[in-house]
Amino acid sequence: MKFSPPRAPRHVDHAIVYRREDEFCSWPFTSGFWENAQGELIANFTARTVSYTSGAAIRHDVLGKNSTGPKTVTVRSRDRGRTWDGAHPQLNMMAGPGGGGGADAMARMPGAFAEPVDYLDRNILVANGSGGGFATASARGTVNLSRDGGKTWGPTVLLPLDGLAAMTGVQSTLIRPDGRCLLFMFSVEKDNSHRHPLVYGSTNQGREFHFMSYITPRDDPWGQADGDYSDPSVAFIGHRWFYPRGYLLPNGRILCTLRCQRDPTGVMWSEVYCSDDGGETWAFLSRINDYGAPVSLVILPDGRIVAVYGYRLMPSGIRATVSEDGGQSWGPEIIVRDDGGSWDLGYPNAWLADKGEIGVLYYFNSKDDKIQANGGVRHIQRSIFSID
Repeated sequence: MKFSPPRAPRHVDHAIVYRREDEFCSWPFTSGFWENAQGELIANFTARTVSYTSGAAIRHDVLGKNSTGPKTVTVRSRDRGRTWDGAHPQLNMMAGPGGGGGADAMARMPGAFAEPVDYLDRNILVANGSGGGFATASARGTVNLSRDGGKTWGPTVLLPLDGLAAMTGVQSTLIRPDGRCLLFMFSVEKDNSHRHPLVYGSTNQGREFHFMSYITPRDDPWGQADGDYSDPSVAFIGHRWFYPRGYLLPNGRILCTLRCQRDPTGVMWSEVYCSDDGGETWAFLSRINDYGAPVSLVILPDGRIVAVYGYRLMPSGIRATVSEDGGQSWGPEIIVRDDGGSWDLGYPNAWLADKGEIGVLYYFNSKDDKIQANGGVRHIQRSIFSID
């Protein structure tokens, strides 16, 4: 029953993946997560060198001014996420043009891959990020390929705007059974407003990508994220739909999860849209939870779908819920953990671990940390938990 009280999992195990006392580690959901043909898990996240003197100094809107970096940290696991090489990670795996470079770097990027790409090859990994900014009017979607399971990465390709003002990639890709690669991104208007989730599809034997469809209506008739955000002291505002991520069900239906928010420090939730024609058209399917976003889905062999998300209202932490009907409805919450020190956590990437359990990697801060700056040191953790 959906309204049964939230419960803890029968079994849960937490472990630190990467922690440095002078670093702010964050946002794995938008940094990249892959599994290659050998079953190796590869996860990216962002790290900045900071001083934890106060919570005000590490607010997200001023973080760039009060830190050095950022750097992209890559960790790997060869045992379904139980252990990671966080003690000796790889840094800036895809450094070079497209790794957050400016207009000059983007101007030198090719607009297509030189060779055809077989996206059905599981050793071909796709990274879909942004150059020139993130969720701004200067942002441009980019795509990179690894053809050897993540060992090396090729040049960055700049995606065409196809008439859009700007677009942001959020490391969300899906390969259709016919081999077409879909990129899930969002556009913004010239004034950085109006985030609108969309899909690009591969063309020309996989060399190029072009606009295919919008996922949501342009405007929300309910105005769920509308509000008075004119006060300059309000650092973060409401956005109706963004951070799209696609998932292919065994029956061919594509699900796309979306983050919705009035306030990213807690008042946010996750929704699901669906497509039965390969991503050409979309319809609303369900709202996953009361609160919590962004969400990462795991499709179990028995057809159930597990959604895992950061929960930023107090007591903050990581939560999950299960759908037994293809995402049309969702069960009671599973509280994976609720010992967060503040709202500043989440952005999970989840997977099916061994023994049928769910693994999830996320950024976290603890209420029990000896260092406190609106929560503890921001670091990367993983949890493995049961759902039955």
